[in-house]
This record gives sequence, structure tokens and C-alpha cells, in this order.
Amino acid sequence: MDIQLSSVPIEKPEEINFILGQSHFIKTVEDIYEAMVNSVPGAKFGVAFCEASADTAIRVDGTDEEMIELARTNALNLSCGHVFIVFMKDSFPINYLRAIKQVPEVCSIFCATANPTDVIVAENQRGRGIMGVIDGNKSAGIESDEQKEWRHGFLRTIGYKK
Repeated sequence: MDIQLSSVPIEKPEEINFILGQSHFIKTVEDIYEAMVNSVPGAKFGVAFCEASADTAIRVDGTDEEMIELARTNALNLSCGHVFIVFMKDSFPINYLRAIKQVPEVCSIFCATANPTDVIVAENQRGRGIMGVIDGNKSAGIESDEQKEWRHGFLRTIGYKK
């Protein structure tokens, strides 16, 4: 079988975070919905799941129409079996990752970011699948002492470290 590789950019506003992963069952969209609303009260998000058999439909849910539309659009652009994507507003992936990883049908997380992201997709006669992601920019080098000091201070300022 011949394989074609392509790079599919994630389309989103700069400040919006998302989580991209792989799962294995039609109830993924409902279980991720529950994980999201149980993690952050009033969570604003959209989730889409690309079914890999039967109807091969893109299943969509969420609490915010803008985020639902982002999930719908990007899932359709990817069209990779058993892939899910969650977009969130006014919160961060760190608030949801543990809960999503504990969803029984979730197999893996490819990325959780607000960075510009391209998804490397392989396609053959059978279908499409994610090979990996390009998340953000190439490394500029090892952090300096000043950058390390800034990182320590920043994490404490925003409450993630004491």
C-alpha cells in the first residue's frame, strides 16, 4: 500500500488551547464531555471525535458554540480515525489532562497546547492516521540563568508552584 504524508495545520485563534488525542470507542465524545465539566465548573469547550467504523461520523459536543465549531472544523480537516480534539476557552489543558487521560477509552494524547501546531497525517487506501505533531517553534538553545530565574518566578506568580 502506498502512503501519502501531509501536514494539516490546526486552525484556531492564537490564545485558544486544545488537546489532541486518540481514543477507541463511540462514547468518547460523551466521556470527554463529562471529564471536562467535572474538572472545571463552567468549563467552556468543544470536543469532536472521528469515528473509525460504521458511520465514520464526526461526533461533536460541548458547552461553547465557538469552541464546538473549532472542534468540528479541525476534526473534519484531520478526518483521522479514532482521533479526538478538544478546544477550551478561559482555561488550560493542565486543568483537564489528568481527567481525560483517565477516560477508559483514551489511548494517548498527541499534544496539549496553544502553540501553532501542524499534525502530520498519513493516508493510504484504508484511511488516515496521525503520525505525530509539530507543536510550536524549534528550540533556540539551553535556558540561561536569567531565563531559569524568570521560569521559577512565573510558575509561583501564577500559583502552579510554591
